[in-house]
This record gives sequence, structure tokens and C-alpha cells, in this order.
Amino acid sequence: MAKQDLPRPTDAELAILRVLWERGPSTVRDVTEALQKERGTGYTTALKLMQIMTEKGLVLRNDSQRTHVYEAVAAAEVTQKQLVSDLLNRAFGGSAQQLVLQALSSKKASRAELAEIRKLIDEMEKNAK
Repeated sequence: MAKQDLPRPTDAELAILRVLWERGPSTVRDVTEALQKERGTGYTTALKLMQIMTEKGLVLRNDSQRTHVYEAVAAAEVTQKQLVSDLLNRAFGGSAQQLVLQALSSKKASRAELAEIRKLIDEMEKNAK
């Protein structure tokens, strides 16, 4: 299964993926400890979700040792791009302009974020010429 063919993760699966992206390969216990503070997720819930995610191809499980270690199949950027593309098409009819306008109007961007956005726009305009 190619990375772009991965299924769209649920909110709970995304929370697990964020832990794996931040910490790298981790055990169920490691993930549970991180999610306990944020979501109150218990060990058996995290284990079951990670087993499902393995079946879906979202994570890989290394079971060469007694304690299984899980890692995300796709990098954060790949998954984020996939989710944005899906949202862009489903909610905004493919209009990047509408997506960006809604994103910027729904949450105030910091000066640093706006500067990064300007830089990206400038680069895209330069490459479009």
C-alpha cells in the first residue's frame, strides 16, 4: 500500500500518530502515558486502537522483542497533506483560496506564522513565472 493510499485516520488515531511523530517509535505504554494527560486514554484502548491502526497500515509494529514498538508509516507532513487535500476537495470544492481565507479568519495567526505564509506565497509566485 503506497503512502498516499493510506486511509484517513480518525481523531483518536491522529492523537496516537501525533505522539509517534513527536517521540518516534514507541511502546503502547509510552503512547498511553502521553495520551493519558491529553485525552484520558487507557492502556487497553490505546492497544486496541494501535492494533486497528496496524491492520489499516497506519503504523508498523516491531514485535521482535517482548514489548512491541510501534511507528507511524507516513511522516506527519504526508498525512497532513492528505488530510488538507481531502478537506480542500470535500468542504471547499477544490478552492485553495477559500480554505486559506477560512483558516486565517477562524484563528488568529502570529506574526511569525504570517511571515512564513508570506514567504511561501512569494516563493510560489516566483516559481509560477
